[in-house]
Amino acid sequence: MKSTLGVSPVQDKIRLAYVVSHPIQYQAPLLRRIAQEPDIDLTVLFGSDFSVRGYKDEGFGVEVAWDTPLLEGYRSEFLPSLRDTGGVSPFAPISHGIYSRLHNPDGTPAFDALWVHGYASINALQAILAANALGIPVLLRAESWLADRSRSPLKLAAKSIFLKALGRMIAATLPIGSANAAYWSFYFGDNFPQFQMPYAVDNAYFAHRASEATVSEATLRAELDLEPGRPVILFASKLQQRKHCDHLIAAYRALLGSPNSPDPYLLIVGDGEERAALEARCRELNLTGVRFAGFQNQSVLPRYFRLANVFVLPSRHEPWGLIVNEAMACGCPVIVSTDVGSGPDLVTDGVEGFVFPVGDISALAAALQRVLATPETSASMGDAARRRVARWSFENDVRGLRQSLAFTTRKLRA
Repeated sequence: MKSTLGVSPVQDKIRLAYVVSHPIQYQAPLLRRIAQEPDIDLTVLFGSDFSVRGYKDEGFGVEVAWDTPLLEGYRSEFLPSLRDTGGVSPFAPISHGIYSRLHNPDGTPAFDALWVHGYASINALQAILAANALGIPVLLRAESWLADRSRSPLKLAAKSIFLKALGRMIAATLPIGSANAAYWSFYFGDNFPQFQMPYAVDNAYFAHRASEATVSEATLRAELDLEPGRPVILFASKLQQRKHCDHLIAAYRALLGSPNSPDPYLLIVGDGEERAALEARCRELNLTGVRFAGFQNQSVLPRYFRLANVFVLPSRHEPWGLIVNEAMACGCPVIVSTDVGSGPDLVTDGVEGFVFPVGDISALAAALQRVLATPETSASMGDAARRRVARWSFENDVRGLRQSLAFTTRKLRA
């Protein structure tokens, strides 16, 4: 078992174990923040190190090496591996030794609480079962929501039976947002303990990077061959079918030729299986204002958010969409589909941007037209977006985690 931070646990703190599949770029800053709590002793147990080694992301379709530190600032270990495919699925990674890691040599629990990310994997279920056997309360955080992929009545019945059994092994859930909270209430009951631990990003980091990018905005425009004065619509995500960049391209085409304002550019950041088809479609429609910028690492994205007049995520089945948080932290208004889980919590129509019915291209085009009506409209919505997401922060996460630990262990002040 490999440890990335050789610090021994402090016994007068709450001993918290966190089991998760692999180091995740979105989670690392939050884990560093939790590790700063003076009365929480956090140990992160990873099933795989593939994201640290560098890997080919199946969604982006390119080799990815994240340029943000994934393991710094908190104690972590990599569990011994039985199966590691270099990706995440219900059957990978699979580790061994989880039970033995959760107890001391004398058989007593090594931790006061276990936090698990997700439940639909062998590793997560191993950890939940082991914690229950040792009498360790389990905190569950996941992205699940009721607006899920279609399932047959038989599968839904099986899921309901499974979750009813799972609920007996969970001490509390940590909802990432209102849609996720509704999911837990539906399957576990309205009175099940829930402590909000919202999906958030390092708002200060993104705001600072966006501010720094102001001085290089003209340079980026030149790199992308964008004329000054023309607004920019931004898409930044994996180019997969469910992300529906094709819907945005169709809505963009409908905007062209408006007599009231200059034609906007459409800037597409990201890579993936749909890129070739999307580029071919743009050529077929002679959309000369579309630019494909390819995959850009997380630290570079604020340059694009700073450049854009609006960010659009038209996905189908997007349980949250942390890219929305990032755009808003950079002061960019957002337009999201009704299938983007962050919409109800982060976007009020006409304030920070708009929410449109998923797949409704006319509604998307209308929302774009309203945001881009004047430069002042876009700027005002961007300011509102920055203020809104500032209240959706790591501090809220720490507060919710502390409340859950106080409730489940009775050893910590909320």
